[in-house]
Parts: sequence; structure tokens; C-alpha cells
Amino acid sequence: MAAADDARDRTCSSSVYTSTYSQIRREFHIPQLEAVAGLSLFVVGLGIGPMILAPLSEFYGRRPIYLVSFTAFTLLLLPCALAPNIAVLIVFRFLTGMAGSAFLSVAGGTVGDMFSGVELGAPMMVYTASPFIGPEIGPLVGGFINQNISWRWTFWIMMMWSGLELALIYFLVPETYTPVLLRRRAVALRARTGEERYHAPIERLTRSIPRTIAWSCLRPFQLLVFEPMVLLLCLFTALLLGVLYLFFQAFPLVFGAVHGFGLQATGLTFLGLFVGMVVGIASDPLWARLRLRQVARNPHGGGKSEPEFRLPAGIVGGVLVPVGLFWFSWSTYKSVHWIVPILASAVFGTGTLLVFSAVFTFLVDAYPLYAASALAANSFVRSSFAAAFPLFSNALYSRLGYQWAGSLLAFFALPMAPVMAAFMVWGGAIRGRSRFAGGGGK
Repeated sequence: MAAADDARDRTCSSSVYTSTYSQIRREFHIPQLEAVAGLSLFVVGLGIGPMILAPLSEFYGRRPIYLVSFTAFTLLLLPCALAPNIAVLIVFRFLTGMAGSAFLSVAGGTVGDMFSGVELGAPMMVYTASPFIGPEIGPLVGGFINQNISWRWTFWIMMMWSGLELALIYFLVPETYTPVLLRRRAVALRARTGEERYHAPIERLTRSIPRTIAWSCLRPFQLLVFEPMVLLLCLFTALLLGVLYLFFQAFPLVFGAVHGFGLQATGLTFLGLFVGMVVGIASDPLWARLRLRQVARNPHGGGKSEPEFRLPAGIVGGVLVPVGLFWFSWSTYKSVHWIVPILASAVFGTGTLLVFSAVFTFLVDAYPLYAASALAANSFVRSSFAAAFPLFSNALYSRLGYQWAGSLLAFFALPMAPVMAAFMVWGGAIRGRSRFAGGGGK
């Protein structure tokens, strides 16, 4: 739960910044696009950080990475709060994104350390949801801060909250990485007995840290190039996260310009997405029961689950996403009550959560030896989309109009469900020809 909470709060830090736009533009005399760059570069940092932090956790363990990166994140908020110009603010937003990315990558390893097989579904659902619930909370919190006090207090409050979380991590989050725990036991045995014959497997590794980081950066791209399932599933989740971050520009347009909402009220409209994702989390027992029935009906599985059994939730989510986007897009007229697009965003939120959870658990099951690389590939692609989408959102909505801009995104999402249904049928055969995928389920 601590890992999930911190993953949620790091992504909340990305979107809480969107409520500072108007004050930042007035103080620094900059256009909207420069202000949005502070959001985009934070997300770029979230995408790059795992390439470095994840392999380091394989040498030093999860806990030291959490403590060091979270301390850096907390301290880097200080120059953001004191930034004399937009250049300083943008640079340190990027650095805080990198430092805060540990709980979006290494924490997935913590979940995998503690749970496996059938047990993995519910914890992974909670962990998966946390980074995507966080962005909905950000505008809500930021709206109340920035409508009443200076934008700099956004960062002061984040810094105080992060300091409290750092203390909780120090006292409540233990080491979970088995190779590091075995190394500690071996060191203790050598110290107690004076015998040098006790060594953990991790102590016999010959690869260097730079080489490991290089492979960590290379292998995700190998998976994207040589594994069509990885590429397509990463593109789907990237599209969804891109749309989610595009909403940070779209909601102020729809609810501010069309319905006349203020900053606080606009922040509250993100509760639709939040509630939708909570509904997605609550549906996990349904998918767990369905998976157990699939295992029981599998004549050749020997009681084991196949990775494709993770995909039904994603197929349903792949239907809900375009439905929610079309509904949202065509309910943005002033004559339509404001609750209607909020309800549509809840449908989109549920679909998004189901797709993310299905994709993440599928990648972990289908590529067990390279699960970290598969998730890193996913993180890189979706962070790239999330960074890019806010940059063109205003142009998209101004040129196509509110209705057709959202509809264009919905059309891009239409292949999601049929492609995942095809993977349900032929995924096993595709994995059988793969050089990276594991053949069996869990």
C-alpha cells in the first residue's frame, strides 16, 4: 500500500502543476505553451528515470533506491518553489520527475517480490491504478491552492507532504528484493562464523553497473522492435495516458470556457475520472473469478493460468474507452448539462483502468524473464505520449472543435478491443515463436 500511495502522489505532482498556469504566465510573461512544458518535461523525467533506477535496484535493493530518490525528489521541489524564471522551473520539473519515477518502476518489482501467480492480480490492480488516479487528484488539490494563494505554495505544500511520506518510507517500507536479502544473510553468516564459504548468488555476478544500465536502456527497445504484442499494447496504453494528460488542457476549456467554471470547480470535475477508476478497481474480483474459470476449462494448462487469461478486462476496457470519448466529445455543448461529460469521463476512466491493469499483468506473465524491460518499454512509450499530447491539445481543440477533437481520439482507440481479442485467441502461438516470451503461464 505504501508503494501504491507514493506512486499515486508522484503522478499527482505532475498534474497539480496545471493549476499554476495562469499565475505563472502572468508572473513570467510567457505563452501557454511554455507553461505546459513544465508538465511535459516532468512526464519525460518519469519515463527516463526507470531506465536508470530499475537496474540500480537489482544491485542495491528496493529500499535504498526509494530513500535516495525520494529524498532527491523532496529537495528538488525547493528550487521549483523559488524559481526566478520559467527556465529554472522547467529544468527542475524535469529533475523532480526523474527522481520521483522510482515508485513508478521499482515499486512494480516490490509488488512482484511479495506476490505471484493468482495472488498477483489484486495487488497489481491497486498498484496499476495508483499512478493513474494521482493525475485526477492533482487538479483538484491545485485548484484550491492556486485560487486562493500564490502558485509557489503549490510546491511548498508538495515539499511538506513529500517530507512526511519520506519519513513513513523510512520507518514502514522494508527491503523485499530476495537476492539482496540473501546477500545480507550471507554477510551476517560470514561475520558470525568467520568463514568465507557463505556467498549469495548476487555476490557472484560479474556484470558492472554501467553495463547493466546500458542493457536496461537497450532491451526495452528490442522488445518494442521484435515483439508485436509488446509494441501494440504499449501503444494502446500510451494513447490512453496521452488522452488523460490532454484532458488537463481540455477540461478547463470545456468546463471553464463553455460552462463558466472557476479554478476550484474545474478541479472538481476530475472526480468523474477518479470515480471511474475506482469502479475499475472494484471490478477486480469479477475478473479474478473469470480467470479461475478459464484455468479450470483449459484442457492443456495443467491447472496453470495463461498470460492471455489476463486480457478479458482489457477487452471490456477497450470497448468502454471509445464509448466514453465519443460520449464526452458530443456532450460538450453549452446546452448539455455539465454532469453529462463528467459521467462520460467516468466511463473513460473505468475503461482506462481495465486496459492498464490487463496490459501490465499480461506483460509480467508473458515475459517473465524480461518483465522489468517490458514494463520499462511501456513506461517509456506512454510517458512520451503523455508528454507530447498536452503540447498540441489547445491547437487540436481550437482547429477541430471540441466535438471532433475528442472524436478523433476515440477513432484511434477503436482497434483496442479487437486487437486484444485477437491476442486472446492467437497470443499463445505468437509467444511460442518469440525469443523473449516465456512459454508457460503461472
